[in-house]
Amino acid sequence: MVAYIFLALFVAASAVHLYHSWKDESKKRAVTKPMLLIFLLLYYIFAALAAGEELNYVLIAAIATSWLGDVLLIPKGNGWFTAGGIFFLISHITFIAVYLPHIEWAAVKWYIIVPVAIVYLAVALKIILSVKKNTPKIMVAPMYLYLIANSTMNIFALMQLLSNMNLASLIAYIGAVLFFTSDCTLFLVRYHDKKDIIFKRHFTVMLTYLLGEALITVGILFLNR
Repeated sequence: MVAYIFLALFVAASAVHLYHSWKDESKKRAVTKPMLLIFLLLYYIFAALAAGEELNYVLIAAIATSWLGDVLLIPKGNGWFTAGGIFFLISHITFIAVYLPHIEWAAVKWYIIVPVAIVYLAVALKIILSVKKNTPKIMVAPMYLYLIANSTMNIFALMQLLSNMNLASLIAYIGAVLFFTSDCTLFLVRYHDKKDIIFKRHFTVMLTYLLGEALITVGILFLNR
């Protein structure tokens, strides 16, 4: 019951945040943003405890570092953007650690993994090239490495899916794809020439991000059962 209360709070806070993102009300978005992943994290903790499961502290760390990244992205400026990116980088690495125990290497089909990995890297490179002109030179390479880290997280989520062909793994992988989509969208929103290249800029970034984090969490929660 407590878990569903926190899930409802996550959905409600997300809806309010997305509304203000749609209206492009930056100050009101800043008020709701710190609450979002806190509610998701509390949902996971109480849902796992209610099911009699051991808490996955690696998943907790992944959500917590994402939350720190969220908070650090609230102030404006390249310095804050970089600081938030560092914690999101840690989050991607931690999500990889979440997927690892569920991967059976013998079940991984490399003829699927390699082409998909190439697509991710190509998309990441395309995003970086499209924003390079307006991005401080010192940030270009780290931003590409960051998208490579997110791509790698996605590839491990795909390997988890190939190892466990079930709905929970599929949900987690869809969440990873949405997380990658959100990061690519965020880079375009911040540094692309055309400010309207992304529909409802912050709304799209946050919608894909929140769905991504939620689906990864729910997928792992049910995969452990």
